[in-house]
Amino acid sequence: MGAILVAGAGYIVSAPRVGTVKEGGYTVATGQRVRPAGDTLTYNGRPVDIAVAPDGKSLYLKDEKGLVRLDAATWKVSQRLSFPKDGGGSLHGLCVSRDGKTIWATGAGSVLWGVRVGEDGSLAIEKSVALPGPGEGTKTSASYPCGISVSEDEKTLYVCLSRKNVVAVVDVASGTVAREIPTGIAPYDVVLSPDGASAWVSNWGGRWAKPGERTGDSSGTPVPVDERGVATSGSVSLLDLGTGKEVTQIETGLHASDLLLSEDGKSLYVANANQDTISIVDTGQRRLRNTVIVKPDASLPFGSAPNALALSPDGKTLYVGCGGNNAVAVLDLSLAETPRVRGWIPTAWYPGSLATRNGQLYVACVKGYGSRHLPEKESAKRRSVYWVQGTVSRVPLTPLPDRLKAYTKQVLTDARVPEVLRSREKQRGNRKPLPIPERTGEPSVFEHVVYIVKENRTYDQVFGDLKQGDGDPNLCLYGRGITPNHHALAEQFVLLDNFYCNGINSADGHSWVTEGNVTDHLEKAFGGFTRSYTFGDDALTYSSSGFLWDNVLAHGLSFRNWGEMAYTEPTPKSTYRETLTDWEQKTGKVSFTSTIGIDRLKQYTAPGTIGWNMDIPDVMRADLFLKDLARYEKEGGLPNLSLLYLPNDHTEGTTPGAPTPRSYMADNDLALGRVIEALSRSKFWAKTCIFVIEDDPQDGFDHVDGHRSICLVISPYTRRKAVVSEFYNQTSVIHTMERILGLPAMNQMDAAAPLMRECFTPKANLQPFRCEPARIPLAELNRPTAALSTPERHWAMASTALDFRQVDGAEEDTLNRILWHDAKGATTPYPRHFAGAHGTGLAKRRLRVSPVTKE
Repeated sequence: MGAILVAGAGYIVSAPRVGTVKEGGYTVATGQRVRPAGDTLTYNGRPVDIAVAPDGKSLYLKDEKGLVRLDAATWKVSQRLSFPKDGGGSLHGLCVSRDGKTIWATGAGSVLWGVRVGEDGSLAIEKSVALPGPGEGTKTSASYPCGISVSEDEKTLYVCLSRKNVVAVVDVASGTVAREIPTGIAPYDVVLSPDGASAWVSNWGGRWAKPGERTGDSSGTPVPVDERGVATSGSVSLLDLGTGKEVTQIETGLHASDLLLSEDGKSLYVANANQDTISIVDTGQRRLRNTVIVKPDASLPFGSAPNALALSPDGKTLYVGCGGNNAVAVLDLSLAETPRVRGWIPTAWYPGSLATRNGQLYVACVKGYGSRHLPEKESAKRRSVYWVQGTVSRVPLTPLPDRLKAYTKQVLTDARVPEVLRSREKQRGNRKPLPIPERTGEPSVFEHVVYIVKENRTYDQVFGDLKQGDGDPNLCLYGRGITPNHHALAEQFVLLDNFYCNGINSADGHSWVTEGNVTDHLEKAFGGFTRSYTFGDDALTYSSSGFLWDNVLAHGLSFRNWGEMAYTEPTPKSTYRETLTDWEQKTGKVSFTSTIGIDRLKQYTAPGTIGWNMDIPDVMRADLFLKDLARYEKEGGLPNLSLLYLPNDHTEGTTPGAPTPRSYMADNDLALGRVIEALSRSKFWAKTCIFVIEDDPQDGFDHVDGHRSICLVISPYTRRKAVVSEFYNQTSVIHTMERILGLPAMNQMDAAAPLMRECFTPKANLQPFRCEPARIPLAELNRPTAALSTPERHWAMASTALDFRQVDGAEEDTLNRILWHDAKGATTPYPRHFAGAHGTGLAKRRLRVSPVTKE
């Protein structure tokens, strides 16, 4: 995925910002500092795999586009080779033949690529092998191949087909699949035994469900899940390559991913990316020998994400890439029964693949230095959220033991481990209620939190016209005349002009706003989200720490959902104009049916809820919430956490017959204003706090950074008519809501996020909010193509070609341009340099984080 933005509570520096740190290293978008050990090479890409040529002279990377060749001597990129079709690279799968003349790599669709290595080292695609998909009844027919292993005679390849749940046996000579061997769910990696008679396979989704067991869907396969809907299994399979059958399956940890076999074949090491552990399997006894916790501190919550492995040449040390900590754990294997973490090596952002050769540890980091590693004079014009500077570091192994103590200390500091631990301090007695309690479990003045999630707007698009904040009016598309309630709320309460979304699209965005974290799949699948572009409908993409509502329910509090992670269809099938007319005339002819992929969320969702469907006005979503609010007024019982989805600020571009973008925005604004007014006039107002955020900012542009977005904090204890420029983001909102409700943080990411203390005052102001009427007709529709000029017709046809049926199914760059030209005119130049994570304004901003605790 692209860059994300988090900052840690109590992380006190004079002017933290994303980019170069004066004292050395980089501050990446998680708010963590990265100072990788060794020599670090950067390039434009997201490397997910690394392999070393047999002669050690070249290194090969697989990323979201194809392959990259590095010269080990000059430490420079020698060549880039894009895959010609079938998407980019899958999240895993790269190997080199023993003679070094062929590279095999898996694509994000259904292709295995064979790449020829020339005498001069140059790469050229030589062949492709079509790999069969799962067939009927699934979301796509793609197989999504992952890990690869090659036989000793190099006549046979074994390829994990993630979506088909088999290992394909490929005949190299003919380039065809000779047979398939069933495995567990979502095979990820495969390694062959020393004698070549068997293979071990990591099953990312674990074992198959037992009869009657609770399951959730993952890309067409039912996987075992717990009551939260989170997958509960990870495993490895032992395959007999002679019979073509699975011999046994051994449970490991969640998201069993990278595999390594010891040289003698007696020990199998398994990285469990969604459980912060390493499993060690005794291959002779065919049993789990050890499970090793891999975190900088064993008491930390989930979030280290061990996903990549490498062995030292003598086999006595295991290196583990931990994406969440931006570090490699060093495990001492000399004590066979009790392996332990000896220390940590600092890396760049999210180490995703490791290798040892030439006396070096090679570390490929998926997000490297983030989106801002270009020199400042170039970055202001060329940065985009998708232009990630991936990195590869080489760390000498010989002096490593002498440096490990200092490296470990650096990792603890840069990963903000003390701040995460401090967030877990025990509550104290006899404390006065505060808007945000100092410690978890101490009393708050609030009893109810209302969490409103919207879609895809940046700060400048909406608030660029507010002179009191850091906005650019030239980039404002939906100002006061279109969004009067957004503006009134920002001016009457707090205007946050330094707030950021953590993710970049709805797949990771809705994970961030509901889980406070994303898993390895969402970090590595940018070559193509073939398994899923998740919106609460893929059990294997959820963090093991669960969802915000799980945290609420586990602590005896109440929760209700209005629309989040729901796909909705009207009955009878209706256009936007028809559903709007039904609302305006109050005829009640249209009803709604929603599909929600998570059973627990479904249980706590309001009947008749309205989720994603751009043919349904937001005012109808608001009405459903207001109807329930009126009932709570009479009967009591407003939930401790209410989650409301208002997605229509996403818009449908200039699709003929659909609402205009400004009409969609006016609908969203009116719905928001009506909800806030009703809450502020209810009997619950004195003890209610409302947070309003976007799931992501990808359909827009901003003069500070493409991640900067809007956030509204509304309550009787919110400061009035204030501008707050503290660094906050989506995980800040989650952490703040958790602290208000007396909940512990779910994982390392929300635990590290700064609490939004600067938004509040100890004295209540109960003055209610008055909703402003819509200033744009809600029924204003885009004109038919016949009525448009040539440039207008171009963008209308481009809108028609986009997919608005799926959340964020529309390609973001095209939609950005459509919205710009709709608001500014078809001939007004598009501000490309302000799209994405360009970071133009960050260098001039002093991003001071709230000093909650002191070092």
